[in-house]
Amino acid sequence: MLFNLHTHTHFSDGSSAPEEYLKEALRQGFSVLGFSDHSPVPFENNFAIREERLDEYCKAIRKLSPSPFSPPLEGRGITILLGLEIDYIPGITKSIEEYRKNNNFDYFIGAVHLVRNGNDPGLWFIDGPDISIYDQGLNDFFYGDIRKGVTSYYHQINQMILTQKPDIIGHLDKIKMHNRNRYFSEEESWYIQLVDETLDLIKEYQCVVEVNTRGIYKKRSDTLFPGPEILKKINSLKIPVTISSDAHKPGELSLYFNETWKILADIGFKAISMKTDFGWKEVPLTGEYPQI
Repeated sequence: MLFNLHTHTHFSDGSSAPEEYLKEALRQGFSVLGFSDHSPVPFENNFAIREERLDEYCKAIRKLSPSPFSPPLEGRGITILLGLEIDYIPGITKSIEEYRKNNNFDYFIGAVHLVRNGNDPGLWFIDGPDISIYDQGLNDFFYGDIRKGVTSYYHQINQMILTQKPDIIGHLDKIKMHNRNRYFSEEESWYIQLVDETLDLIKEYQCVVEVNTRGIYKKRSDTLFPGPEILKKINSLKIPVTISSDAHKPGELSLYFNETWKILADIGFKAISMKTDFGWKEVPLTGEYPQI
């Protein structure tokens, strides 16, 4: 079964209208397509939905289901889900509960892209294509102390889990993307301890972990988010996972899915989780991944 729950349209930092993603999903034979544009943040930016367009976004996604593009004679129906990627910044962003009250969302992805150092108003942007912004932010807001910066990142994720209880944890170890083994090693004991603490919380609060392929197909990471050692721990803890491409263009909807399917199977995962209209469904990791 082909599906993707992490999709960005032109309402946030994606390239195209929702209809274009749907057309591509139908072409590939998707069963489920979830949209998850970035939630609004209260400052000027070029990546999130503007607050005044949130209702428009929700209506645009809901209009796609049932799909006017689905050819009924071929029986190629598709489930369209309305989600939101919550950019969690403590003390700054709105809570998931506020979004849940005001809009009929199907699911929420919780993620950290901007790291706060305590009550300091500055925010360390750890994402994006420009590695120099990562380096500058580390120096400006954490005075070059990578251990403090990474600790703040994972503690912010922990706080998000405790206070927001998102359905899905997005790109869990994305803090490594611009590190590229320059500042820290993922084999250091303090880093492993931080990851283990976060995994324990994910297990306790019954979140699904996203296995995000974007870092690899954009050539910004040598491994998936999260990487193989963390995935082994996730499997041993029996935490459910879902595969997502974090698509910003229609053509990215299923990139590196075949390879990820095999990686997870080799680690020992027996199934991946797919969100549907009726809740979560386990898709067995048997045989070959469905070819496009």
